[in-house]
Amino acid sequence: MKYSLDSAKVAEATREWLRKRNVRTEEIAELVMFLQNQYIPDLTLADCKESVERVLEKREVQNAILTGIQLDILCERGELFAPLQEMVKNDEGLYGVDEILAMSIVNIYGTIGYTNFGYIDKLKPGILERLNDKNDGYIHTFLDDIVGAIAAAASSRIAHTRTAVLPPRDEAESPAP
Repeated sequence: MKYSLDSAKVAEATREWLRKRNVRTEEIAELVMFLQNQYIPDLTLADCKESVERVLEKREVQNAILTGIQLDILCERGELFAPLQEMVKNDEGLYGVDEILAMSIVNIYGTIGYTNFGYIDKLKPGILERLNDKNDGYIHTFLDDIVGAIAAAASSRIAHTRTAVLPPRDEAESPAP
């Protein structure tokens, strides 16, 4: 039988697993607002949510989300092999594979995404603080970085589509041809 995958089912599963892991698009949109509101004065939370929704439509983003959540759940169940189990459980600083998976999302809208991701990953505002809490019984080693990456990509998307129009340069300011 020929392999066939229903893209709508992948998108639906992605949203369902985000819900099961208590991640709401509104919370990701708040991260986008945090990253972009000082650069785009008329930016609304609705604009940010729309950008998050567009990022979530991309198959490579869906693949990263499903993979990361699955790895987090396997770790919660103790089903990863040693020493990987302990590295993921403790979000080992030198592990880095969680960030590598997140970078596949960050890169979608260009290099500005890396700056956004690094900034938000360091500060861990909003939902990222909750996902990074090691005392709630859940493991979000992959998901916290994935959520930050979605916010970074959505922020980059906004930056690319809503950059302020600069006023025309005065002839005297123009460089010589």
